[in-house]
Amino acid sequence: MSPLLRIRAERDRMSAIERRIADFLLDNAHLLRDYSSQQLASALGISQSSVVKFSQKLGFKGYPDLKFSIGEALAREGAGDPRPPDQEPDASPHVSLAESLWRAKTLAEQETRLINPLEQIDAIVTAIVDADRVFICGLGQDGIHARGLGLRLSLVGISTVEHADPVLMAASACSAGPDDVLIVFSEHGRQPELCHISRQFRARRGRIISVTRHSANPLRAHADAALLISAHDEHPHVEPLLYQAALQHMLDLILVLVCQHSPDYAAHYGSSLEHVQQLLDP
Repeated sequence: MSPLLRIRAERDRMSAIERRIADFLLDNAHLLRDYSSQQLASALGISQSSVVKFSQKLGFKGYPDLKFSIGEALAREGAGDPRPPDQEPDASPHVSLAESLWRAKTLAEQETRLINPLEQIDAIVTAIVDADRVFICGLGQDGIHARGLGLRLSLVGISTVEHADPVLMAASACSAGPDDVLIVFSEHGRQPELCHISRQFRARRGRIISVTRHSANPLRAHADAALLISAHDEHPHVEPLLYQAALQHMLDLILVLVCQHSPDYAAHYGSSLEHVQQLLDP
């Protein structure tokens, strides 16, 4: 794994000092050859030992090994992404922007895939297909993905209960049992209403799956399984787009794995689409 990719993937779980080091490395990767560990520490106003410990926490012997690995990764990326011979150097700003956004989304998807081990994804899929009912809740922007997942699971024949209103979900959760699953969407995992619903669901002995950023948060603490999303950008209007793209890709993967779990699901999906299409195009 690229050291820069590893730093991005681990950033949300780092301490405040470690995040300062990580952000500096990510923003100044091309300049690191001119920085010793002492110079880096002085630039950030921290101790040299903090830089060394940061490097060792990532699996390197020390800062020189980390710096060398980042340099190698940058060299590989530069060699593997040459400009096509027929592409004009002064391409349309729209083309450059579209390519930059696509690369950022791809990076967010790669980071997200790396922090969600295969066994973790399989555990989520198993919990969904084994559940009597799947309760799904998300507020605001998170509700869009919650509704989308609820719709698709319904199309494959899985019984779902989806609400964007926490009061309605709390009322529905009163009927939950030990064979039910709650999937709760919250980017930052701090909404008190969703934490209350999770505690209520836990009291009914149901299983909980949280969908949040890759960070320590109350909602994730309540969950039996967690789907983690990693997406970072210096522009506040771009970062949510990366989060939504990475999240949607993971939900698509989960849906495909659910359909592969049983041929009945795929057959039910096709039949359901036919019925829906008859309503849309009678």
